[in-house]
Amino acid sequence: MRAYLVLEDGTVYEGSAVGATGVMSGEVVFTTCMTGYLEALTDPTFIGQIVVMTYPLIGNCGANEEDMESVKPALHGLVVKEVSKCPSNWRSQEDLHEMLGRYGVIGLEGVDTRSLTRKLRSVGTMKGVICSLPDLAINSSTAAELAEMARQCPHVDRAALIRQVTTKKPYTIGGDGYRITVIDYGVKRSLLRCLLDLGCRVTVMPATATPCEILESEPQGILLSNGPGDPRDAGYAVDTVRELIGLKPLLGIGIGHQILCLALGADVQKLKYGHRGENHPVKELATGRVFITSQNHGYTVNQETIDPGVAYVTHVSLNDGTVEGIRHCSLPIASIQFHPQASPGSHDTRFVFRRFVAEAARFAS
Repeated sequence: MRAYLVLEDGTVYEGSAVGATGVMSGEVVFTTCMTGYLEALTDPTFIGQIVVMTYPLIGNCGANEEDMESVKPALHGLVVKEVSKCPSNWRSQEDLHEMLGRYGVIGLEGVDTRSLTRKLRSVGTMKGVICSLPDLAINSSTAAELAEMARQCPHVDRAALIRQVTTKKPYTIGGDGYRITVIDYGVKRSLLRCLLDLGCRVTVMPATATPCEILESEPQGILLSNGPGDPRDAGYAVDTVRELIGLKPLLGIGIGHQILCLALGADVQKLKYGHRGENHPVKELATGRVFITSQNHGYTVNQETIDPGVAYVTHVSLNDGTVEGIRHCSLPIASIQFHPQASPGSHDTRFVFRRFVAEAARFAS
């Protein structure tokens, strides 16, 4: 079956259908991950987005439930150069085509993803429509209609994306170690595993939890998780974090970093095409060390809006100089833009969790 991706400017990419059939709109973004496609596809941060994989062959290890970062894929569509027809891995339970179909994700293969990525890098992130329907053929009239559909689709930045991926009720996992409460803006399972590996007792709270509800979990430290969308649309989360400042050690990751910075009085801005991949170099300013990091975000904290009397920048991107981490001048509060738990990616920065747990221990004593 033929399938198509139509961008808001009318550009049409034709290929073959993979996974489910139907029509879906979303923000078209690309990720440079070369491995860990299953973890990337099930990252809740991708909700509302049509994801272009720049690596040419996807699905060669099949799919399995154990490696998924959430209960199901959240992305609105997948575009690849080629899907492996014969996955080869002893842990594989199904191929990628079967998995996408089971979860209702529309896929498109056979596209020149190099050309598409170059366009997104040049023009910037765009909205688009991915469609695969029996007997569908794109002509100039149909393409114009789909382009208009892309332009008129609800902009993902305005949707209540965090509310769609957060847990509906609190839950606790882990042992008898330090008590860490995670505010779930779209948390990845690997992040929770990193805390469990340190022996922590982890309580996961909905993004809409009030400060009183969060403090009732008796945390020794509070972690603000990764998640999707524009943090400025989550004013309720910013207000909550603002009330928690100074009460407990705080660590922000991904959108949690951006929400924390908003609570501290800074602002964010949209990147032209975002940082998505597992090979982004980040420099720690205090030591000069460079780490290879996993990232998935479309916004960045505006460094000029950070009050130097409140917080200072600790990490920057070596690709474009954007803020990758901050620390409060006097309180046990820090945040990072990248994903220290990787999955997929290197493990260069997993020490971030050890530092946070150690800080929580010192604060509690």
